[in-house]
Amino acid sequence: MRRRLAALAVLSALALSTNASAAAPDPIGDMIMSVVTGSMPGAPGWNVKATLYHAGAKGVGNLDSLGCKVVAMRTAAVDKNLIPKGSVLFIKETVGLKMPDGSTHDGYWYASDTGGAIKGKRIDLFTGFSAASMNPLRALNLASLTAVKVGDFKGCPPR
Repeated sequence: MRRRLAALAVLSALALSTNASAAAPDPIGDMIMSVVTGSMPGAPGWNVKATLYHAGAKGVGNLDSLGCKVVAMRTAAVDKNLIPKGSVLFIKETVGLKMPDGSTHDGYWYASDTGGAIKGKRIDLFTGFSAASMNPLRALNLASLTAVKVGDFKGCPPR
């Protein structure tokens, strides 16, 4: 329920925003995001360039770099030198996307994978088990997503 309310709050904030990609500092927006995500103002956050990947593509298996099963629309591959594996990330631009089960995405992703091309401020989002699974994310501006670390997980990420 809390995640649904957070998603509604973020969607409302995005709808009211006239320029969601503005680069100017936004302390009020930062405060709102901290309330929505549960993170402290000033929590680690990154503007990242994203790519998408799916199972069945060359070199992609069913396990992440922790040895856990990858989870569609939840698993993120990161540069572990920038974003520690085991981090729970909130990517506000993904709130409201359609999930494989038909539900709505709440913006939470789990940094449990790495990739050879994922260096620095890059992130690779696992979309599912076919090339068609990437379609819901194609509408996003993948050149500029905002990822905020909102917590940590132990073991395998939740499904």
